[in-house]
Amino acid sequence: MMAAGIPRTADGQSVAQLAALLADGTRASFCLALLDGRAWTAGELARMAGVAPSTASVHLNLLVGGGLLAEERQGRHRYVRLASPRVAQMIEDLASYAPPAATPIGSLRMANATAALAHARTCYDHLAGRLGVLLIDAMAGRGLLERTTGLALTEPGLNWLAELGVDVAALRSTRRPMVRPCLDWTERRPHLAGSAGAALCRQFFRNGWIERTAVDRAVRVTASGRLGLNDVLGISDGDLTPPAQATGSGGRA
Repeated sequence: MMAAGIPRTADGQSVAQLAALLADGTRASFCLALLDGRAWTAGELARMAGVAPSTASVHLNLLVGGGLLAEERQGRHRYVRLASPRVAQMIEDLASYAPPAATPIGSLRMANATAALAHARTCYDHLAGRLGVLLIDAMAGRGLLERTTGLALTEPGLNWLAELGVDVAALRSTRRPMVRPCLDWTERRPHLAGSAGAALCRQFFRNGWIERTAVDRAVRVTASGRLGLNDVLGISDGDLTPPAQATGSGGRA
């Protein structure tokens, strides 16, 4: 029996059980898809993974039972999402350590989608990809973030967030870390996570500086976003420009 007041710690068996949940390619694909921060239906996830709805349900039951996903029902539909930001962090961290996919990109559409995700995407509720790394570098370069001993917002950084319209008091009141580095699986460098990273992502959407694309999780910087990010962080238009799309001739458009 565990003594009162002594926190429960993980043992080898519990770690193995958690790892087993993600040791299946279909379940791992579900978790990666849910990194967009939105709730998906079981049918949508089944179609995405190319499995039967009954197979998807079995896998989702395991993920929900293991605490990685949370579910809610609306009428006949079952929606699932990642259970918490901590789960999202774990999935993104695992993805950053995974080797590149061995399967070659087989179509121009897939190649362009991969490039779009690498350039700018959401990682659960904050920004990732090239855009996410540009954001953290620009903030540090302007003295808004301190990176010498970990990662922390400076006083000018807090004021900057408030000027953008972020409720800084609300960020302070959550148990979630205000800022933390999240290793980016495409850039192999940290982007900005934590409650401040999530607040910035929401603010950029509200400002119309970024918008979602047809590619799941991918976002693009709008014309007003280019002006805004250059104004508040000095990020150049060239850095915010996504790579040219591949063409049928094998070159670049």
